Amino acid sequence: MPIFQKKHIIRLPFYLLYSFALIITAIITYENWYVGAAGFAVLLGMLYLYIKMERMIMTELEAYISTLSHRVKKVGTEALMEMPIGIMLFNDDYQIEWTNSFLASCFAEETLVGRSLYDVADSIVPLIKQEVESEVVTVYDRRYKVIIKRDERLVYFFDVTEQATIEKLYEEEKTVFGIIFLDNYDDLTQSMDDQVKSNLNNQVTSIINRWANEQGILIKRTSSERFAAILNERILSQLERDKFSILDHVREETSKQNISLTLSIGLGIGSSSLPELGTLAQSSLDLALGRGGDQVAIKLPSGKVKFYGGKTNPMEKRTRVRARVISHALKELITESENVIIMGHKYPDMDAIGAAIGILKVAAVNNKKGYIVLDQERTDSSVQKLLSEIKKDENLWPHFVSPEEALNMAQDQSLLVVVDTHKPSLVIEERLLNKIDSVVVIDHHRRGEDFVKNPLLVYMEPYASSTAELVTELLEYQPKRFSINMLEATALLAGIIVDTKSFTLRTGSRTFDAASFLRSQGADTVLVQKFLKEDMDHYIRRAKIIEKACIYKAGIAISKAPENVAFSPVLIAQAADTLLSIDGVVASFVIAKREDDQVGISARSLGNVNVQVIMESLQGGGHLTNAATQLQNINIDEAENRLKEVIDEYLEGGTQS
Repeated sequence: MPIFQKKHIIRLPFYLLYSFALIITAIITYENWYVGAAGFAVLLGMLYLYIKMERMIMTELEAYISTLSHRVKKVGTEALMEMPIGIMLFNDDYQIEWTNSFLASCFAEETLVGRSLYDVADSIVPLIKQEVESEVVTVYDRRYKVIIKRDERLVYFFDVTEQATIEKLYEEEKTVFGIIFLDNYDDLTQSMDDQVKSNLNNQVTSIINRWANEQGILIKRTSSERFAAILNERILSQLERDKFSILDHVREETSKQNISLTLSIGLGIGSSSLPELGTLAQSSLDLALGRGGDQVAIKLPSGKVKFYGGKTNPMEKRTRVRARVISHALKELITESENVIIMGHKYPDMDAIGAAIGILKVAAVNNKKGYIVLDQERTDSSVQKLLSEIKKDENLWPHFVSPEEALNMAQDQSLLVVVDTHKPSLVIEERLLNKIDSVVVIDHHRRGEDFVKNPLLVYMEPYASSTAELVTELLEYQPKRFSINMLEATALLAGIIVDTKSFTLRTGSRTFDAASFLRSQGADTVLVQKFLKEDMDHYIRRAKIIEKACIYKAGIAISKAPENVAFSPVLIAQAADTLLSIDGVVASFVIAKREDDQVGISARSLGNVNVQVIMESLQGGGHLTNAATQLQNINIDEAENRLKEVIDEYLEGGTQS
């Protein structure tokens, strides 16, 4: 037991007993003086012995405290000077006033006193100025956790190099699961004889296996067109730095045999659960295929997705069987609904309006009321000309409603059909998506990260020229006999003509089949040209934008509109279309201030440059040959610099979004 505790334990009972003995002795003295005197003598002796014992205890206590103080002081000195914790004192001018010996040894110097923090560890000064409490910094190839005490002008250094190394190793060794898909293998090999098919199969398998062995990837073929891959995040980082050159390698090697075979890869990362990694990989692959294939999609559990590749124009893979199945599924959804509300994107173009009219016809064929959501204040001149003709049709115009009217019409059993977009942020009225549970998406753009939640039916075909083409095919497979009037057929044909630039871009055999069907239903091509005519002022404003164009790199034209003039999105897009028609231009970008004070960039290409990937890097989107974005809080010159940076990254071998 410690001595000072003994002292306190002994003193209190002694004084109580001693006081009691004095009282008893005093009483006895009153009765018998001799006995009382003897009692007092005994008490005096006891008091003497107690005082002597107490002095001994105090002497021991003082010796104990002295020894403890010496030990504590010694431990403090050793902790300050010898423990593997760096300690530094600095002044207001960031000059080092004192350090312990351990910190000096970390910097491989005898002393740091008098040196400037800027010379010794300049990365710490910004932390002090920014009032950061603690941070991990690198000094002389070592990692230190720095704790800063500003009031005392004191810095502690804790060496966490080994911990950081272990953490890095742990992150690098995390499992990544991938699915590699041969986009059009079955379609290409259907008509091949066995020998050619076997040669192609051997060639592709050899390329993929050789690539996997070089990168340290475990790969297993699970079907004729699918491989499973297991790797780690360190290998994935290498593949990302290489921009997944395997995509280009497979495409180039197979093209030597006049075969256009491409790869799509879906990767799941960031989870310790193998089933979840498998789900993420499949979701990533679906996203890559939904965007046209020939690319890599990497999906994190947070939902963020990175894309690589996607440079080529997608090959047409959809079949009439799928169109018929989708048409019948849409019919079932419409017949089970109370009414049908159709909605396109903000600032709708001919394709969005034409597709909406086509779906309205599908609803009418199935005896359901349909309504098209339209904000007339957000339409361009060509759409306004179409609407002027529609207003003359007493049967068609009453089906066009404002966003507010559509919200009032929405019921529990309503069906919402979104056409020509799949992004909630781009629809005319986003509140309809939250109010109506049953949603159908029909679109021809490549799929992006932002997508309508939980749709009942999705018909997305990036191989189609336009949404109007997809809707025309759905109309053809409706089971009941019906007829489309001239104006409805013309609106659908106008959508196809506008999006294909009069059948010159993104045009397949199915495009002409759809146009032929519409023409047989009375579509008027002369009326379409009337819709697309522009006035003189509009033409001159567009010409002024084109006048500012210059060639940046590899046939890429960039034009900046005047900073102090606002232009409509349609005019910006038309300027980009016109630039693309100039000899030597393979891709065009037009940068201009929009009427909503945002800076808009409209992009077009002939197919060799994937402008969708470039625009996605600027938070935009669209199609391989037709894309756009809007930038806020930025001027035109800054937007041009950002665009050039993204183009440079794309031309260097790929990009990510």
